[in-house]
Amino acid sequence: MNALIYGIFLQWKLDIRSKNMLITCYLVPLLFFAVMGGIFTSIMPETKDTLIPAMTVFGVSMGSLIGLPPSLAEIYGSSIQNVYKANQVPIWLGAVLTNLSAAIHLFLMSLILYAAAPALFDAAFPEHPLEYFGGLVVFILSSLALASVAGILVKDLSKLSCVSILLFLPSILFSGIMFPLRLLPSVFQTVGKLFPATWGYELISGCSFALIALLLIFFAASALCALAIKQKR
Repeated sequence: MNALIYGIFLQWKLDIRSKNMLITCYLVPLLFFAVMGGIFTSIMPETKDTLIPAMTVFGVSMGSLIGLPPSLAEIYGSSIQNVYKANQVPIWLGAVLTNLSAAIHLFLMSLILYAAAPALFDAAFPEHPLEYFGGLVVFILSSLALASVAGILVKDLSKLSCVSILLFLPSILFSGIMFPLRLLPSVFQTVGKLFPATWGYELISGCSFALIALLLIFFAASALCALAIKQKR
């Protein structure tokens, strides 16, 4: 257990030094929040009630779908995995440590948004904080699990960038954070429900049914990751 905790802490420090993780987990989400938060609340004052969940969904989706896959590709698409094997370290440990470290970063970023939104834009706090943060943890883990599938399976970094963007864009556009889902064609609403962002937004906004959908995405993506890692042994 001590070795696992140390490994998580070490990976967390490595991610802090990573420009990719710094940009996707902190700089871009917080900059988007600072700019769009002011625009949303000025044009549509009623968005103050949903500003925290909406900006959190954007930040978590950005950090997981675009930030995590390159880190995993460095492990499972290069000779680093051979170092794991040579030292008799379970090859799955790289994915676990990277995911847990990314989850810590995304949770910290979400805490910053949670604290800053009321101060900067007079946004409303969620009515049930414990349920909010519980749902947030599930949403983060589900998003990271989906991102891990891309990071483990796609070895080419240029192709991985395209895959990450193809996962990220519909996650945001069809999640309901930019505009209500009811305004979208039914086919886009259906596509949006394939991604954690849609269900995560509903869950942290108070819809308990979304928890089941997120858990299904998490377990399905985790199973795919386990199969992909098993083939690399």
